[in-house]
Amino acid sequence: MDARYSIKKNSDFRHIYAKGKSCVSPYLVVYCRRNRSDVNRLGVTVSAKIGNAVCRNRIRRRLREIYRLNSSLLKSGYDIIIVARTRSINAEFNGMRDAFLECCRSLEIIEK
Repeated sequence: MDARYSIKKNSDFRHIYAKGKSCVSPYLVVYCRRNRSDVNRLGVTVSAKIGNAVCRNRIRRRLREIYRLNSSLLKSGYDIIIVARTRSINAEFNGMRDAFLECCRSLEIIEK
């Protein structure tokens, strides 16, 4: 993931939460909203309620890697936020990947 294309501002997160579409899976929640550019932007959120800092950072790295490996499948021009849920602590990588792809399919942001 290119750092130039990440979501950093709290106002951007809040806008996508309020106006975007969402999909829930056992491991994560995906929010998406069209943006006005030709690139996707990614934001990853892991609550402080989930484990300690080491655990949260591991989940964050896994979610970024899942996005990086599957970004070629996604339509361009979207802001995407991935929010980790408590079950993602003990989740297998493939299970998290499948949950992400299933959410993307239901949000219709996967290229056909």
